[in-house]
Amino acid sequence: MKVIYACLLAAAGVMSTGAVQADEALAKSKNCLSCHAVDKKVVGPSYKDVAKKYTAKDEPMLAKKVIEGGKGVWGPVPMPPNPSVKPDEATKLVKWILSLK
Repeated sequence: MKVIYACLLAAAGVMSTGAVQADEALAKSKNCLSCHAVDKKVVGPSYKDVAKKYTAKDEPMLAKKVIEGGKGVWGPVPMPPNPSVKPDEATKLVKWILSLK
């Protein structure tokens, strides 16, 4: 029984790591990482700082901002719109960012 439990935990860890890498790859492919980094401020806030500030209830608003851009929340530099990001991709990116707490 312990062996089965250990295998299930290992498989879950591999699957979650794969999802994190896939979402980071999506962020790279959509040029998000040219202004953001996971753990430090670049032009925009770090994703870990975003994750500290928002919760799952903010996902729709954040997904909209990923696509349409925003300004004034993190300082004077606006986040430009990114129309190449589709709504389902924006949701996936936001879920990934919020998971970085």
